[in-house]
Amino acid sequence: MAEEKPRILYVDDEVNNLTSFKACFRKFYNVFTSTSPEEALTILSKNKIHCVISDQRMPGITGVEFLESVVKHHPETVRMLLTGYSDMESVIDAINKGQVYKYIVKPWDEQYLKMTIDKAYEMYQTRYQLDEKTRNLEKAQQELNRFAYSASHDLREPLTSILGVVNVAKTEERYKDDKYIQMIETMVKKLDRFTKNIIDHYKNNNSEQQLKSIDFKSLIDEIIENIKLFRGVAIVDFIINVKQEEPFNADEFRIGLIFNNLISNAINHRSKQKEKTIIEIGVTVENGIATVFIKDNGKGIEPEFQDHIFEMFYKASSETTGSGLGLYIVKEAVDKMKGKIYVSSSKEDGTSFKIVIPSQKPE
Repeated sequence: MAEEKPRILYVDDEVNNLTSFKACFRKFYNVFTSTSPEEALTILSKNKIHCVISDQRMPGITGVEFLESVVKHHPETVRMLLTGYSDMESVIDAINKGQVYKYIVKPWDEQYLKMTIDKAYEMYQTRYQLDEKTRNLEKAQQELNRFAYSASHDLREPLTSILGVVNVAKTEERYKDDKYIQMIETMVKKLDRFTKNIIDHYKNNNSEQQLKSIDFKSLIDEIIENIKLFRGVAIVDFIINVKQEEPFNADEFRIGLIFNNLISNAINHRSKQKEKTIIEIGVTVENGIATVFIKDNGKGIEPEFQDHIFEMFYKASSETTGSGLGLYIVKEAVDKMKGKIYVSSSKEDGTSFKIVIPSQKPE
């Protein structure tokens, strides 16, 4: 099967120029011609044109103006402008606005024009191949994300069942302090947190914003109540201070994601050398801005690690029991809500996160 010829559209109000162009190049290309920009746009809508060449001086509309309309409706088509030396100001305007790939000076040189069209077609093919690879990559990424979400979602049910059996076993005296039962419980909880993080990451990346009026005090109380099921939370003292005297609109899922992960992170990194684990949670809503502080008296983060803690799967030490996803998800959620997050930490004082989030207005 013969390779298809490039499809070229030449627009010029002078019929002699169109006839000459077609005679010169019809053996190399599938040539379309038109004497009016309106007809040319119709040709573009009905045919896959690789390159459009327009004369600059036409009645009623300039070549630059015509190519601007081509950009809007057929951005993939490579555009070229034919002009005389006296039209250089128009050429500069066209190049600056990004409408043209090349300009050709009239009267054209046949060999030079053919070489320019061939290069324009090569550029079209390169762009098309790159777009195709990008589409395939995006499709593969979406499929991988859906697989990770589906697998993680399906894993949580058997994990919950195993944890239920472990809890039943612990009610029996002979298993109450069994180290193997405790190991199973620890590993199951760790795997469950990891699968939940993957689900949260998928939802955060793929769900549209659902704006709601946020009552920070109620939201924090609910999150802490749920987190109390975690091992070791009984020895955590929560100090909560919420100042909210105005409504605040945000995505409730992502706000919850931020608090859930930061509080869980503080619990997971508590210091065993300190008698009590203290987590301070402060929220101030003022002038449409929510400023959130979450501070703990835990192990702290070494200075050299602080620039990396929001990277995916990053762990500051080998002792870390988390998945390395929690803080990455927090940063992604904050970014989705057009907010900012800051961290300060030391071994003596623990870690403090500051999050600044603007109230969102429904579109």
